[in-house]
Amino acid sequence: MSKYLKFKTPALKEATELASDFRLKNQGFGNLDRVYWNLPEEALYEEIVFRNEGKITKKGPILVNTGKHTARAAADKFIVQEESTNDNIWWGVYNRPFSTEKFNQIMGRVQAYCQDEELFVQDVYAAADPEYKLAVRVITENAWHSLFARNMFLTTDNREELKNFVPEFTVIALPGLKLNPSLDGTRTDTGIIINFAERTAIIANSLYGGEIKKSVFTVLNFLLTFEDVLPMHCSANVGKDEDVALFFGLSGTGKTTLSADPRRRLIGDDEHGWSSEGVFNIEGGCYAKVIRLSSENEPEIYATTRSFGTILENVVFDPVSRHIDLDDDMITENTRASYPIDLIPNIVPEGYVHSHPKNIIFLTCDASGVLPPIARLNPEQAQYHFISGYTSKIAGTEIGLGIEPELTFSACFGAPFMVRHPSEYAEMLKQRMLKHNSNVWLVNTGWVGGRFGVGKRISIRHTRNMLNAALEGKLNNVEYRKDRLFGFEVPLTCPDVPEDVLEPLNSWSNKDEYWQRYDALASRFIENFKLYANACSDEVKAAGPVRLKK
Repeated sequence: MSKYLKFKTPALKEATELASDFRLKNQGFGNLDRVYWNLPEEALYEEIVFRNEGKITKKGPILVNTGKHTARAAADKFIVQEESTNDNIWWGVYNRPFSTEKFNQIMGRVQAYCQDEELFVQDVYAAADPEYKLAVRVITENAWHSLFARNMFLTTDNREELKNFVPEFTVIALPGLKLNPSLDGTRTDTGIIINFAERTAIIANSLYGGEIKKSVFTVLNFLLTFEDVLPMHCSANVGKDEDVALFFGLSGTGKTTLSADPRRRLIGDDEHGWSSEGVFNIEGGCYAKVIRLSSENEPEIYATTRSFGTILENVVFDPVSRHIDLDDDMITENTRASYPIDLIPNIVPEGYVHSHPKNIIFLTCDASGVLPPIARLNPEQAQYHFISGYTSKIAGTEIGLGIEPELTFSACFGAPFMVRHPSEYAEMLKQRMLKHNSNVWLVNTGWVGGRFGVGKRISIRHTRNMLNAALEGKLNNVEYRKDRLFGFEVPLTCPDVPEDVLEPLNSWSNKDEYWQRYDALASRFIENFKLYANACSDEVKAAGPVRLKK
């Protein structure tokens, strides 16, 4: 900003009050105009408004627009191929190799781009358990990205700690820097490039805040495995008896909504580690989809959209009244709220518990409308479904998705963020699941009564009632039926849920079409699992579905 116009900004006098002695010059940045270090939320609000990066809406949230990137640029993520990553990365569509030479070239452009510019720095932590905490420096050119980092990661107000902060990993977010595919080796003018050898990630030409969050998660999905910690794309909460529940699922399947249960304490909403001691949150905040959010069905999350400190991404609002409209998807279906976790009542303030999951829930959004709303899995079925990671991508969560959900298989319910082979994460899950005798449930939060466009999305009230019954042990002694194709167990009754809801066939007017679509889904599972079968035991391979007999 000040590269062209020399203004005194609101936080100018306090810019270096909370600076680390390990300055940006130690990381190759020189001739900077000004650096704003570890500004608190209130100061960042002033900077955001002053720079016209966002607007303050009714009751305090800051609203920003992320431009052309309203979702993750999943196809533009790269990992530098070097000694530490050569044999340890799951190379392919989600982890594209990038050369050290090209990374160094882009890093030189980054440092040149930042000359005479103003930057914001947040020195934060990822992983709440002190045993595994990672010091992360987030460098941004936008004030609102600095607030995003404060919301999403763990912060400290201790001046001495900030003064002595030395980053173990650095994320550099420069939405104004466009890459050149022909020169830089990227796919487009956008790039998310992670270099484990240099402990640095570059995010170029994207304003979407989720890239910052997911870059750090991707980093820990690699580093934590070497410390015998299972990194997981899941939400987690804990009951009064210290019984932990994990909720796996891709964006749009209900992780955030279903884990924010007033009767249970929230550990975190999206990313966790499972160590030998228990479960810990990787983040310090939440990043929830808010399209068509209601105060009736999701009161805790809804309240954050009316709270100071929340960042609303691409939400439509009235600039006169400052009222937001959560039902309007004019900009994108993927409207988001970033907020610190302490805006949610009934949390685990430490971010970790020294107890292990009693229940593991795999959330799938079945757009074909054929899977039962809840099923119990045996250990082999659990591994099969974890590796498969079946769901439907919901509109807006990735660039290029249309209105209709896209049936997909996302290994470990988070393949875009998994840097090691899915079989390695699955093996770690199996060991923990068996050791701690965890129950595993497959819960369908998708469609009933027909596929997308014909049926309707299952009632969140019914889903909550089924989950509550599972978590409280009320499904332990009910009668089950064995599913005809998948072989898992489906309860015939559940408290506060109509029996017809438990049998998806009942809501289809055309029974023959139901079985045709169910058989087609089984076929897709079988074909997808061929990608991973060589690394799996015969018992796991046999735990998959069978086709209908012709």
